Amino acid sequence: MPLSPNLRGALFMMVAMIGFTLNDAITKFSSESMNMAQVMLVRGAFASVLVGLLAWQQGALARPGSMLQPLVALRVVGEAGATVAFLVALAHLPIANVSAVLQALPLAVTMGAALVFGEGVGWRRWLAIAVGFGGVLIIVRPGFEGFSVYSLWALVSVACCAVRDLATKRIPQAIPTLLVSTATAIAMTIVGAVLLSPMGGWTPMSGKGTALLALAAVLVLIGYQFIIMAMRAGDISFIAPFRYTALLWSMMLGLSIFGDVPDLPMIVGSAIIIGSGLYALYRERVVGRQKPAAESAGPDMAPDGI
Repeated sequence: MPLSPNLRGALFMMVAMIGFTLNDAITKFSSESMNMAQVMLVRGAFASVLVGLLAWQQGALARPGSMLQPLVALRVVGEAGATVAFLVALAHLPIANVSAVLQALPLAVTMGAALVFGEGVGWRRWLAIAVGFGGVLIIVRPGFEGFSVYSLWALVSVACCAVRDLATKRIPQAIPTLLVSTATAIAMTIVGAVLLSPMGGWTPMSGKGTALLALAAVLVLIGYQFIIMAMRAGDISFIAPFRYTALLWSMMLGLSIFGDVPDLPMIVGSAIIIGSGLYALYRERVVGRQKPAAESAGPDMAPDGI
């Protein structure tokens, strides 16, 4: 029997999360043999070619001057900050820990939309935001044994992602998404090139290392394609919670590839963040908002460099 639209959308969302998480795992693995600036440069170059060709094929490059629109530029700046912070955290922390902190992004976007755009957020959602960030503190553990300063980089990434997504919401509809993606990919490549020398310079790459980063770029594009398919397949309120499967994939890959065993604070904090996010999504559906935070924040959750 054919799947219902909602179940098909949920399946697409889980596939997208697998793609993004595999990209993260490849990126973390690559950081063991080269600095993160080189990872940004090489992956960004592949991504720029791939997304640029796709944009050209779809006719999205007809007005390249739109890349200089202020909100597009702000989105690119937010993405650049998020990507650098995310990659630094990913290189030094278990992949599941970084993924868990990033799960707070919809809460951060909801808070930003209330503070910056004046969108109505009731006390229940403010409470969910507070509880969710309490879960983040449990994972980060400031002032306690097990605290890593690199956890703060993950928090910086969340803040920059929130700026990125809030800017994205205000980009004029006339500017094609693929044009914005092309601008972002090119910008990430340039940022990687600029940071290459300060971060240690170029490390000779093997054919395998190059192929892995090319695969990472392809996986990100596959992830975005399946997110689009998911959002178009069924109800967002049903499909969006399946983005949290990214944390499950992160735990599995972290354990199988890097030998990272999640500890109790990480598991408890993750459960609190996910519970708060799901409740905030429920409340947004109850009050009838047109676009819930799960959609506006981008279900991929993490900076992508594309």
